Amino acid sequence: MHVHLHWRAQAGRTLMRLRHPSGRIVHLSCEIAPRPESNLPGLVGRLDTYGAVRGRLGVDRLGVNLWLPPALAAALAVESRARTRLRAELDARRLEVVTLSGAPFAEGGGEQPAVTQPFNEADPAWTEPARREYTLDLARILLDLLDADAVRGAVSTIGLGQRAGWAEASEKASTGILRRLSAGLADLAWQNGRAVRVGFQPGAGYVLDTPEQTVAALSRIDKERLGVCLDLGHVARTWADPAAGIESLTDAGLSIIEVRLAAVPGGTTEPWRTALRQVFGAAGPLTEYLTLLSRYPDPTPEQMAADVAYLLAELAALGLAPENEPCPAR
Repeated sequence: MHVHLHWRAQAGRTLMRLRHPSGRIVHLSCEIAPRPESNLPGLVGRLDTYGAVRGRLGVDRLGVNLWLPPALAAALAVESRARTRLRAELDARRLEVVTLSGAPFAEGGGEQPAVTQPFNEADPAWTEPARREYTLDLARILLDLLDADAVRGAVSTIGLGQRAGWAEASEKASTGILRRLSAGLADLAWQNGRAVRVGFQPGAGYVLDTPEQTVAALSRIDKERLGVCLDLGHVARTWADPAAGIESLTDAGLSIIEVRLAAVPGGTTEPWRTALRQVFGAAGPLTEYLTLLSRYPDPTPEQMAADVAYLLAELAALGLAPENEPCPAR
């Protein structure tokens, strides 16, 4: 299916901030697909594609979602000059970052976003300090990448750990580590004047999977700083009633910190649209952050721009439009 792009560049147009009919802003980002970039030059080399996407769409700014492998994240977290360089490289291409992905952990990535994959058994669960340290490293980096007018950002992570073998001892260890994660996020917010929240992503085979399991497992978390990251594809494929499932999360007081989705022209389903309406319908938006997943390991600017155009059309039907344009009539 060929998708035509109908936009013209407009002064100050930012294809990152969409205004909901309620007046609230939703930040749209394009995922830069996980790849084993072990150093900053390797990561920077991948930004050119998204600068080209921005140019093809004819907009002044484009949001991107980055995945940083643990070793690179650890280095960036302690090297302010390296963070400054990364921010400069993003600025040079007019790219903005408000979310980072911390779900894959292995240096090679390992997520295929369009299809929920089994967990990587080598990845640490939220019973291990390494997962908290990695997530806090990402939060430190994100605070330096946020645009000047952004008040907070978000990091996504796994659904706690593998359900198989998760026992009372796992629950106890996880509770303690999540408490220390929350304390670390609070310290960063106090030091920087801006906050980072963390969203745990339900997925097949994880402690967080169904709505009921997700609500039960996260019932005692710090709901100010921690919440849920929803993969809309997983929700549409596996939740019996996507709208009711999403409602059960919010009814339990859980924030939907980020929504991640693939928008396949001609390939979306009614459950996918039902879930999208639940998040961004008249009662929404239920999240501040929307990430468009890459369907290709190395997408071309044309492929990414076509997916963005398709998603924007779906969102326009729900009344969302770029921030400095009027919301479309519904």
